[in-house]
Amino acid sequence: MKILIVSDKESKALWDYYTPGMLDEYDLILSCGDLAPQYLSFLATFTKVPVLYVHGNHDDCYEKTPPEGCVCIEDKVFRYKGLRILGLGGSNRYKPGIHQYTQAEMRHRIRSLRFRMFRSGGIDILLTHSPAEGLGDAEDIPHQGFAAFVDLMNKYKPKYMIHGHVHANYTRNMKRITAFGETQIVNGYEKYVLEIPDEEIARWEQEVPKRRRHRRRRRKGAADNNPVQSSEP
Repeated sequence: MKILIVSDKESKALWDYYTPGMLDEYDLILSCGDLAPQYLSFLATFTKVPVLYVHGNHDDCYEKTPPEGCVCIEDKVFRYKGLRILGLGGSNRYKPGIHQYTQAEMRHRIRSLRFRMFRSGGIDILLTHSPAEGLGDAEDIPHQGFAAFVDLMNKYKPKYMIHGHVHANYTRNMKRITAFGETQIVNGYEKYVLEIPDEEIARWEQEVPKRRRHRRRRRKGAADNNPVQSSEP
């Protein structure tokens, strides 16, 4: 599967200098936010694959002018060709704004999604606007990452975390790819192409029933070790 990732800066190669058929090679398009809605609508017009997005901290305009032909996956686990993609947009709160959150608010968002992630058997891709704390973020408050994303990766072990928000000119040594445990973190600034072998996705799908059986055995073992005591004499 070939995935086109876009974020934060409209690519002239894809918009100003677009040529027919340029998007045909992609199987999915993911937006990490802070892009003009017209840009995403343009991409959706010239592709037959889904354009999925989360909001950036500058995307309040989406409330009045949402990207046409695109799918918002905020607070959802979106399934596509074997992939389970969780969307969590927004940035660290630094001023009033619709898509800004405190650290506590982001933790609450993730807690509210636990049942959805459980039902889906986990997630393969975490799609966000902000990075995780200490993993490709910056020191200023607007660009500090979320600690809750670190906890989420430790618990659910997605294969990829894809984010934006930190531009190439914000730091001398911006890393496109960072490894964290079992997760590969991708900074999708402007545009980036991620290729995932189809056989790898098929293997992830096969792992889901195994993880569910493991959780059921673990819950059963806990119940056996803590039997309910009868209140009857």
